[in-house]
Formats: sequence, C-alpha cells, structure tokens
Amino acid sequence: MSTTPVLTSQALVLLGGAVVAAPIFKKLGLGTVLGYLAAGIIIGPLLHQITEGEQILGFAELGVVFLLFIIGLELKPSRLWQMRRDIFGLGTAQVLLTGAAVSAILYELGMLDWSGSVITGFGLALSSTAFALQILDENGGTNRRYGQRAFSVLLLQDLAIVPLLALIPLLALQAPEDTSPPLQDFAVAVGSILIMVVAGRYLLNPVFQIIARTGAREVMIAVALLIVLGAATMMQLAGLSMAMGSFLAGVLLAESSYRHELEADIEPFRGLLLALFFMAVGLSLEIDVILQNYLLILIAVPALMLLKAVILYTLCRATGSPHNDAVRIGLLLPQGGEFGFVLFTAAAAAGVFSDSWASLLIVIVTLSMALTPAAAALAGLLMNEHDEMTEELEEDFDGAGADVLMIGFSRFGQIASQILLAGGREVTIIDHSAARVRQAATFGFRIYFGDGTRLDVLRAAGIERAKIVAVCTHKMEITDRIVDMVQAEYPNARIYARSYDRLHTLSLRARGVDYELRETFESGLVFGRKTLEGLGVDDNAAQEIMDDIRRRDEARLAVQEAEGISAGRDMLHFEPVRPEPLIKPKREKAPSLEPEHDILSATANIKASPEKDALADAD
Repeated sequence: MSTTPVLTSQALVLLGGAVVAAPIFKKLGLGTVLGYLAAGIIIGPLLHQITEGEQILGFAELGVVFLLFIIGLELKPSRLWQMRRDIFGLGTAQVLLTGAAVSAILYELGMLDWSGSVITGFGLALSSTAFALQILDENGGTNRRYGQRAFSVLLLQDLAIVPLLALIPLLALQAPEDTSPPLQDFAVAVGSILIMVVAGRYLLNPVFQIIARTGAREVMIAVALLIVLGAATMMQLAGLSMAMGSFLAGVLLAESSYRHELEADIEPFRGLLLALFFMAVGLSLEIDVILQNYLLILIAVPALMLLKAVILYTLCRATGSPHNDAVRIGLLLPQGGEFGFVLFTAAAAAGVFSDSWASLLIVIVTLSMALTPAAAALAGLLMNEHDEMTEELEEDFDGAGADVLMIGFSRFGQIASQILLAGGREVTIIDHSAARVRQAATFGFRIYFGDGTRLDVLRAAGIERAKIVAVCTHKMEITDRIVDMVQAEYPNARIYARSYDRLHTLSLRARGVDYELRETFESGLVFGRKTLEGLGVDDNAAQEIMDDIRRRDEARLAVQEAEGISAGRDMLHFEPVRPEPLIKPKREKAPSLEPEHDILSATANIKASPEKDALADAD
C-alpha cells in the first residue's frame, strides 16, 4: 500500500516533464527526442526527484520493441528481401569497420586489454534504433531512399548484438557458470524463428477473424499486445533480442488484412513507452562520472561521432548513395545505441572490464544520443542544394501492373486518376519527381518512381498488362517521345494523351493516338459557362452555348487536320452574338487582341511563330 503513492507521484512527474519538455523542444526545432532526454536529466540527476532510472529504463525498452513491430508491419517480406544487400552489405561493413577502428584505437592507447577493447569497440559501433527512427519519422525520411538504407544498417546492428553477447563468456576472466554447446544455441534460435514463421502464416489470421467476430475492441488490443510481447519474449528466451522478435512478428503480419488495425492498436503504447525510454536514459545519466572524467568525455564523444560519421559516409558513397544521402545517414547514426547499455553491463558483470568503465561508456553513449538531433540538423549545412533539387528514389515496381498505366502525376494526372479510381479501376502511376512520389504515396496512391521515357521502366511498371496507357506529362516534347516509343514497341497499345495546346493536339492526332485532350480546354469551357451564369444567363442556355463551342472546336480541328492551322476561322466567335447565341454570327472584322490562345490559334501562322503560339497556352 505504501508504494502506491510513490509510484503515482513518479508517474505524474514523468508525464508532467514529457508534456512540458516535448512541445518546447519541438517548437525550437530540436525534436521531441531531445526534449524527453532533457526532461529525464532535469528530473533525475539534477533535481533528484526520481533515482530509479535503471529500473525504469529496463521497462521502457519495451518502447523500442513496439517501435520495431510497427516498422515490421510496414515492410513486406518481398521488400525486406530487396533490402538484403544494404542489410548484409552496408550494415555488416559498418559494424566491422567501426568496431575494428575503435577497438584498435583503445588498445593502442593502452586504455584496455584486447578483450575489453573488442567489446567496447563493437559496442560503440552500434547506433540507437530508437533515436534514429524517431528522427526519421519526424523528418519524413522513413520511406525515402536514405531512410531505408539507414534502417538496413540499424537492422544489422540489432542482429549483431546476438554474437556480441555470445562473445562475452569467451572473453570473460572467469569461466561462465552455465554454458551450452553453440550448436544447441543455434538450433534453438532457428527453431524459434521457424515457429514464429509458421504461426504468423497459418495461425494469426484465423485468430484475428475469430476475435473480430466478437466485436470486442478491448480484446483486439489485448491480442495485439500479446503478439508483440509474446514474439519478443520467445526470441529473448532463444538467445536473440526482444526487438528482433517483435520486428519479425511485424514482418510476418505485413500482408495481413488486420495490419492497419494492429498498427492503430499498438501506436499509443509505442509513443508513450518510447517517450519513457528517452526520459529513462536521461534519468540514468551519472553526473559524478561526468565530473570525474569530463576531459576524457569531451574528447571521446565528438571523436566517436566523427569517426562513425566518416565511416558511414565513405561506405554509403562507395555503395552508390549520392552525397546528400550519405551525409544524412552519416549524421543520423553517429551515436551509441541502447543495446550498448545491455552489452556493457553484461561485460562488466562477466569481468571483461570494470564497473566504472561500464558507467563511463554509458555516459558517452548517452551524451552521443543527446547530440544526435543536433548532428542530424547539421546535415542540412553540408548537403548540396543542386543535388537535393534533383533527388532520385530507388526504382521499385513491386506490385505494379493495372488496367491503366498513367505516366506523369502533376495536377492533370491527379484529377484524372480520381475519376478512374472512383470508377473501380486500378491505376499504376509512374512519375520522375521524388518529392511528388513521396507525397502521393502518403495518400495511398499506387505510385512508383521512374522515368517514363525509358522502355525498361514502362515494362517494369506493367505496360504489357495495361489496357490503356495514359500519358499525362506536362511537357509536350516528353509526351511526344513517350507516345512514339510506346507506338513503336507496343503498336496495339491504346494511348490517351494530355495535350499542351492546339498545335500539340494536331500533332498527337497525326500520330494516331486514341484520345487526346488539351490541358486547359475543358476547364476554360466550364469557366466561361459559369461566368455567363453569373451574369444572369439561364443555366440551360449557358450549357447549350458551352456544348456548341465544344462542337465548333472539334469541327475546326477536323478542318485544320486537313487544311492546316489557319483554316476554320469562320467557326470562331469574335463578337457578342445577339439575340440567338447558337447561330453563327456574321464576322465584320478580325480582332486585334484576344486573351485565349486556343481562339487565336487560327491566326497564329499569320502574325506569330508556332513557338510563340505554344508559349501562350501555358498555365
């Protein structure tokens, strides 16, 4: 009974600190992560309101577990397989090079023996999954190419904690009390993973169906928590990390029809526990250790972050990342990781090095975490502005192929796609703007990054399955190039094209496209009709006038196809028509100036070049 008021007061203090610090740091542009960390430092080491930081940290690590589960839900197994080169290539190289470099420096300086240097070096090679992913989420980088590469490195680092923990008994000064054959440990780990795979594939969906029929919302939440914690615990008992277990469970459920329900149920727990985790890191900071070794810490923290950033940048550039992405990754992952706390504590308990050294390492890792938001913000100063404007994404056409292949997704394509989707048709969209692809993907469009003028991209996007190829690019030279290529390679393809202006319309019709539409024609008609209605013209009369203008335009195009752009001038209205607007007026004189290019196109060849004519129709 006596502990209840204490726990309640501690919970109030932590919640109050989070509520105050997070908005302030977010407003300052420093991110909520640093706000939670600062709140923990003030509440614990400075004001001594809470002194059980290590105990809270052990519980708060569940936030990392939930975070990795949600990340797993967003990664289909096929997508994870596509990331294998970054995971086992870039990730492995980063851990090996960074760990070897830090270990060699410590050993050469005589600070530790070789066994302590190895554990320390490879422990500091790990980065903080919680901090990095939170920053990626806040900056909108999770689904970008550099975010995927950074996540691949973090995933390999989480895998690396398993052999590093297994290495401690071999390096310990005293023999471990209880050891099992390595082959047995390996068999247990593989068996646990197989059990999870089988359960995820054949058991979980039927269970969800049964629970969903009951309509009990709280039971669904309980099942979601049971899956995450159960998978994490199973992997921990098998000698793997809890975070890896939850991540694997998320991946197995990524294609489940209950994925969004699970994500919604877990999200509140994830956010709260992650905030608690960051605050617990601040609570665990040992001010005495900092004061006693402040000079070493002042040197070690920036040196560690600089070394890791340089290695990451070099590896990313060597494996194909552009300069900007390499800078982002290098300054996103230079800190120590939360798994370092576990590794250093276990190493100290086994006698690999002293408890005081473990405390010093924990302080270094904590301070490097605290500096991570500042390092990530520094990336903006080191990036090339030109490269940022021409940023590209990885071309990934997994799941592409639909009734309509739409090339180009600017204003015109976005509006047209709504009609198609509302009509129950599937649309595969490709666009060469990385920013537009990312933005459209957040709204759920099936959109892929790619250059529509490349034949291999069109094939990968499923052009052979498409019933109609909708060319919605806004530059007429790009549109013409795509139309010519599609007609040459797929002569039976039906092509619907966006036309730039009247001259472009005639050009597309000469090419034999199935349908074309000037990008401003219909909107101009509607605008004129609405203006007439605003002037008091009857709605039906205004509609008839608009329909008549559309018919005249089509007839004029047919004449121009046969006789040239200057034909059909007698079909235009140059003056107000009274009293019967649907009767062709008698023209007395040619106009000196008209605002609408489509009307002036008939006389374009008389006083203006085709180039000037084309420019006049731009939005």
